Amino acid sequence: MNFGFHPAPKPSASKRIKPTQKQLGDISPKVRKEVRDRSEGVCEVRVKCLGARAVQQAHIIGRKQLTHKTTAADLLDSCLECHLWLDETPEGIRYKRKLREDTA
Repeated sequence: MNFGFHPAPKPSASKRIKPTQKQLGDISPKVRKEVRDRSEGVCEVRVKCLGARAVQQAHIIGRKQLTHKTTAADLLDSCLECHLWLDETPEGIRYKRKLREDTA
């Protein structure tokens, strides 16, 4: 008996309906401007730097936990030192968690 190989054809064009985590976490120019206007270019974290010039936007909610497009409420304007502190130290992670709970 010869059963042969008869694969089912692929659909011609599939379109992704749900955005990826990267797409949800991307910061649009409009949101970036809102955050910069809110902070007036000064670090909003002010835990490590005492108000240095803000050069980055730090997510309060990590990209993997986002369920919606990033808004200005999801971000803090931060200097590099504070952004690294928020993302890479246990104290910074606890600080972000507290901020999320206070805004919820």
